[in-house]
Amino acid sequence: MAAILGSILKKAIELRGKLPTNRKTALRQQLNTLKKLLKKAEFTAFGEHYKFSQHLKERAFHNSFRREVPMHDYNSMFKNWWYRCLNGEPFVCWPNHVKYFALSSGTSESASKHIPVTKDMLKAIRKASARQVIPLSHMDLPKEFFQKGVLMIGGSTHLNFNGTYYEGDLSGITTGNIPFWFQFFYKPGPKISRHKDWNSKLNDIIQNADKWDIGAICGVPAWIQIIFERIVEHYQVKTIHDIWPNLRVYMSGGVSYTPYLQSFEKLTAYPLVIIDTYLASEGFMACQNRPDSNGSMKMILDNGIFFEFIPFNDENFDADGNLTTNPKTLLINEVEEGVEYATLISTCAGAWRYLIGDTIKFTNAEESEIIITGRTKHFLSMCGEHLSVDNMNKAIMLTAKELNIEINEYTVCGIPYNGLFAHQWYVASDDADLQEKIKHKIDEHLKILNDDYRVERGHALKELFVKVLPDSVFFRFMEERGKLGSQHKFPRVLKGKMLEDWQNFLLKHTN
Repeated sequence: MAAILGSILKKAIELRGKLPTNRKTALRQQLNTLKKLLKKAEFTAFGEHYKFSQHLKERAFHNSFRREVPMHDYNSMFKNWWYRCLNGEPFVCWPNHVKYFALSSGTSESASKHIPVTKDMLKAIRKASARQVIPLSHMDLPKEFFQKGVLMIGGSTHLNFNGTYYEGDLSGITTGNIPFWFQFFYKPGPKISRHKDWNSKLNDIIQNADKWDIGAICGVPAWIQIIFERIVEHYQVKTIHDIWPNLRVYMSGGVSYTPYLQSFEKLTAYPLVIIDTYLASEGFMACQNRPDSNGSMKMILDNGIFFEFIPFNDENFDADGNLTTNPKTLLINEVEEGVEYATLISTCAGAWRYLIGDTIKFTNAEESEIIITGRTKHFLSMCGEHLSVDNMNKAIMLTAKELNIEINEYTVCGIPYNGLFAHQWYVASDDADLQEKIKHKIDEHLKILNDDYRVERGHALKELFVKVLPDSVFFRFMEERGKLGSQHKFPRVLKGKMLEDWQNFLLKHTN
């Protein structure tokens, strides 16, 4: 059966890859999407409150919608609307009951967020997931590749049920709703996927690794690296390809793959084809659609999500990453390349003008291709240095490459220093003796990557400190917070309560 399905899948991918580009403009796709969303939610409590019916009568309905519907963050959306869905009320922000809620704490919140996942959103995610494999049509892959297993490292498919709704990681919800035909390819299989304990799941994956013929793997880079390392150690082999010789493709998501390049090179016999994706708890935003795009992803503009873009600057956001009054928003046809934007989304899960919290840049505005640069709350600008996570990732990658070391995790915070400011970096590496060289290299590269940083290093940003720590310190911190597992990422920038917890943790566990 797998051989037959694999042959069909290869043909479908090849045909899809040869289809001509849709002639509709990006704006037209987005306006059609918004109109469908408004019509579907017209008679919900949210739609009636904000007069969706009236907006739809307007010729410029998109402007009417943006003018009358306020922007929301998670707290305002939940406090005013989504809590009613949790109580079992139907037709609040989207038709019918909400059966699933994705638990998401991002990387900064202590309490879990409950993000609605509707049937329409699950359908949209499946549709977008199919687009992930389109880049494979541009590769010279043998038919046999499409008969190999796909290892998906995600949250538990064993969801919590409280009598009204199911809750769990989005990956657990979507994996529990995969098409029947995909069961022939899917690993680690339903039994292992139900494990709630990450360590138990990891051990079972390692014990069964030599029984599987894996061709593609999906998951957050840090946890894929751990799996590779554990498998190589357990079976006493040189690389992961000694166990999975047909492994060719890695579908990455969640965070930038850049900091992990050095580590993956040592764990593989030959480079993997990397396909980047942008799947958040709120929906599938973008995916790479050609292998030579250097990590840029094409936005999915016709699949249940309407986007607005807010220039991420001092006019629209304060120093803590909060929206100012009446920030400027742009549509897909108004964006510029190289400018950093925060994103508002309206979705088929009942999010309306919702600030998702990620920041992006358009690398190709004509093709709607983007990269993720960080989070609205995860940047450093204590004195105007405007340092993004994208800057940090690139500096770490270049530092690791030049010093020929592995840096698998890092985090940064801003601190007061001699009446002015400094940055404190915590870097995961086994090369503590290179601490001063790491510091010098990071500082050097950031000055090249970011002009504002270079200027401020001669003025208010007086110093950069680096503390090298073992990988285990980072993972232990996440474990103590109950965030150990495939869907949790270590925050790149620490502020507020998270920074306080980290500093207390280091005092307790390190010298």
